[in-house]
Amino acid sequence: MELFKTLSALSLLVISLLFSTTLVHAAKFDITNNCPDTLWAAAVPGGGKQLNKGETWTITAAPGTTQARIWARTKCQFDASGRGKCETGDCNGLLECQGFGSPPNTLAEYALKQFNDMDFIDMSNIDGFNVPMEFSSVSPGCNRVIKCTADIIGQCPNELKVPGGCQGPCWVFKTEEHCCNSGNCGPTNFSKFFKERCPDVYSYPKDDATSVFTCPTGTDYKVVFCP
Repeated sequence: MELFKTLSALSLLVISLLFSTTLVHAAKFDITNNCPDTLWAAAVPGGGKQLNKGETWTITAAPGTTQARIWARTKCQFDASGRGKCETGDCNGLLECQGFGSPPNTLAEYALKQFNDMDFIDMSNIDGFNVPMEFSSVSPGCNRVIKCTADIIGQCPNELKVPGGCQGPCWVFKTEEHCCNSGNCGPTNFSKFFKERCPDVYSYPKDDATSVFTCPTGTDYKVVFCP
């Protein structure tokens, strides 16, 4: 009888666990190119895909995914095997990215099903800027919209100008002041350049207070290039 009770309890536990995992679906991300030129979308996890103007690429990410990124690559050329190079955002010469892209690249970043069953989302210019972007929720339970659409490339300080974008200051100067490897740093004149133009977007590593946002786990999202 005790064995039967134990097996019954285990069965109920397994069923409840299976049921609970089905309640939280993988988050969907619709990635759309509204720019006049062809872009090559990139995502980790997710890979990469060429997007002509008006095209959308949909990816999913499982609950618990962390350190995830979505970005655009510009002026790419790939051969039939999916190898080549991009002017900005290149990910080791691969069409389907397996690692993060080379700066400058405007970033959408996320971590799913974290503290209190919340998703943490942000956009970042720490690695510079290459394409205007919007990162927003599309589910009824959250109405968060993050945007960076300023003319950052046109107004980019001379020290940060690179072909196709405006470089993040850490990648140019490689100093503690700009890279904040110790975790103890403040804004600089260069980070303020980005923050003044895109106030909801990360401009330096300790910019959390005004740059990280949350949505309930189970939310779906969209990323739009040139919104």
